Amino acid sequence: MKVIAHPDEAHAQISHWRNSGARIGLVPTMGALHEGHLTLAKRSKAECDYTVVTIFVNPTQFGPNEDLSRYPRTLEADLAGLRDVQVDMVFTPTPEMLYPAGFSTYVEPPASANPLEGQCRPGHFRGVTTVVMKLFQILPATIAYFGQKDYQQLTVIKRMVEDLNVPIRVEGCPTIRESDGLAMSSRNRYLDAEQRQRALSLWHALQAAKQLYESGERNVHILEQAMARELLQRGAEKIDYARVVDSQTLETIDTIDDEAVALIACFVGKTRLIDNLVLSNSDSH
Repeated sequence: MKVIAHPDEAHAQISHWRNSGARIGLVPTMGALHEGHLTLAKRSKAECDYTVVTIFVNPTQFGPNEDLSRYPRTLEADLAGLRDVQVDMVFTPTPEMLYPAGFSTYVEPPASANPLEGQCRPGHFRGVTTVVMKLFQILPATIAYFGQKDYQQLTVIKRMVEDLNVPIRVEGCPTIRESDGLAMSSRNRYLDAEQRQRALSLWHALQAAKQLYESGERNVHILEQAMARELLQRGAEKIDYARVVDSQTLETIDTIDDEAVALIACFVGKTRLIDNLVLSNSDSH
């Protein structure tokens, strides 16, 4: 397993593989890897000739009062896990390498970045789309794999790739959960045992919406009320949003006609958690 920090060296390696006709899978991460990340790498391994994982805590997607300084950094453990999966390369640039002195060019994110996280975390998706575009330029892979736990992020990146004709296929992979339903997240390690129990409020809220939907309820307002009620009853403290929106555009809807997605962002203690569930006649992810 190659561990490469410098963008030029990483680009040269990918170009060498691409020139031989190989399919290359890319898994962008911010490190603090868990089974969800490793599942993405395993899928890439199954579908591609070479698999590259990036580990970079991207400063431009954090707001001034967010957890950039304390975001978990566990590089040695991450590399050990990726060796076990047998990925081919890990790209570990420094912030100075990706944002050198004088850096001032950013990607303007698509409309799907505006609601939800866009309202709660202004500038977040500007940082996300910029760093992902940079990674796509440095590491011109065939397929990039992202988890559906960050549903809005996945939607935004898919639209960016389509709008800007980026020759990479973006694949969304199902959320990986603990046995009790909690979505795996690097931020879960902030939670103590009591907060870990209260974090299940997100899963229970999504299940409440799902049960109503499956019983025939299509009124979005009723579904959202049920989610908020479940969150508060089970110990979530501050709800940034508990919304049901169009699954493709993330735009506000009043009634579910075809397919929608329920999305939650809330705090348990000082930890901000997100989760989602697609509401569809055919399947619920």
